[in-house]
Amino acid sequence: MATQRISRVFGAVNIGSFRISAIVAGINEVGDMVVLGSGHRASQGIKRGYVTDMAAATYAVRDAIDRAEKMADTAVQKVWIGCSGAGLASRIDQFDAEIGGRRIEQEDIDQLLISARDVIQPDGRMVLHAQPAQYRLDGAHGVGNPKGLHAERLGVDIHIMLAEGAPIRNLTEAVQNAHLEVEAVVGSPIAAGQACLSPEERDLGVALVEFGGEVTNVAIYEQGMLKDMMAIPMGSADITDAIASAFGIRRFQAERLKCVNGSAIANPTDHREMIPVNAPGEEGTGPIARHADDKNRIPRAELIGVITGQLGSLMEEINKALKTMRFTGQRGKQVVFTGGGAELVGLADYAQAAIGKPVRIGRVPHLSGLAEAHVKPGFSTLAGLVLYAAADPVDIRAMGRSHTRTVKLGGMGMVGRVHQALREYF
Repeated sequence: MATQRISRVFGAVNIGSFRISAIVAGINEVGDMVVLGSGHRASQGIKRGYVTDMAAATYAVRDAIDRAEKMADTAVQKVWIGCSGAGLASRIDQFDAEIGGRRIEQEDIDQLLISARDVIQPDGRMVLHAQPAQYRLDGAHGVGNPKGLHAERLGVDIHIMLAEGAPIRNLTEAVQNAHLEVEAVVGSPIAAGQACLSPEERDLGVALVEFGGEVTNVAIYEQGMLKDMMAIPMGSADITDAIASAFGIRRFQAERLKCVNGSAIANPTDHREMIPVNAPGEEGTGPIARHADDKNRIPRAELIGVITGQLGSLMEEINKALKTMRFTGQRGKQVVFTGGGAELVGLADYAQAAIGKPVRIGRVPHLSGLAEAHVKPGFSTLAGLVLYAAADPVDIRAMGRSHTRTVKLGGMGMVGRVHQALREYF
């Protein structure tokens, strides 16, 4: 079977506190997304989503993209960046215009969006996205495309993603120093939602919890768009640190215990099961753990106790965030966990009991060519970045640069149009 030709290529880098991952993907001639290469490495120079060491962060980004490019046998010059920290915030702004009952044309929609730029008030922060989420006709919500319909008044809901300017500039510079151009910085709740949530879930209402290494983002989707979000400065790395502190061991040992033997659900046999602190072949190295036997093994029950203790604190914060964002009653039906922390065994059952709502684990959608190692919740944002890029979302800030303005001609109409042309071109 002949290899299908790739018409467009996308590169993306997700900059997390635990790992930095990269992907090279393309659209084939039948319109399907094909992953050409992907790679990841341990994060460096990043703390809770913020760059703390520019040189280390740049090296990690370059290494991750090199691995993806080598696998893809394709080099990329531009990348989309995924960001989970930097003070992300989300809001919906509204704008309305009189139509006068006539049939809505594409020019009316374009002019509405251009005029809607004036409602964006960043309040000293940086705007990452400013996108039309849905339209309103005479107060009726949920219109996807108003072209061809009649209305007295046409409105639009603009989804705006904000972030602190300096941290975003640091992220951008780290990528640019790796000899890459930045196509755009995308808030991770947008990318993860693109990958893990179905259109129906986003319409009915769902809470997306990105359980990352050092940051947990809680985002509320409703009526097809991201309505609100809150960031919690806690993540799976806090569980690792708690294990290391509780047993007096190194972080890498604690991380291995969490990933290999950890669980969010206790079992009656855990008290009788002793698990080795060291990996096979590393016996006799490193410190002896507290409460360990002469073979440096600890009861699995104690490990799970430490894990659930940290999870309990996180679930309290998640519950507070959901209540603050009013994700209750009929709105609050479904919660989806994703991110690297969502790979913990038994998390869905634990979270469902703690939050009191149905919980599922959001996984990476099937993408042709994606490596098996990357078909995990921890790579959902990475996959979502290329899906988001391929969707080619409209940003109202980029509209109107080549847009022909419609000028009503009155007594001085031609003079006004000439004056407008002089202002735009000189």
